[in-house]
Amino acid sequence: MKPSLTSGLSATQRYEVDQARTMSYLGADNRVYSTPSLLRDIEVTARQFLLAHVDEGEDSVGIEVALSHLSATPLGFWVDITVTVTEIDRRRVTFDFSVRDQFDEVSKGSHSRFIIDKAKSATRIADKIARAKE
Repeated sequence: MKPSLTSGLSATQRYEVDQARTMSYLGADNRVYSTPSLLRDIEVTARQFLLAHVDEGEDSVGIEVALSHLSATPLGFWVDITVTVTEIDRRRVTFDFSVRDQFDEVSKGSHSRFIIDKAKSATRIADKIARAKE
């Protein structure tokens, strides 16, 4: 992890709420941003931010989230997701996030990610798969 990663840094990413990001079970006229899609977009925003602050061979994985989904965002709207680093504890990075559409606060909460060594992680995963085949 690079020393450029410090508390207080933030990034904002805009996403269009397209068909794939909506839930459909309330009918075509009521398609809104689904909570699983919202969570995925928050994770992507935080990971993309961290990529500028990790060393070669490192990446991050999500390890914890607390999310309140406060307002419906219809199909075709956009949302801005802002992530702000609030804590760095060795390889664990915690963000507060906020999500807004054109009119409302859509979501808020916190998300933690863990900086991993990709090669070491691949070895651990391969070992686990091998144990499952025994």
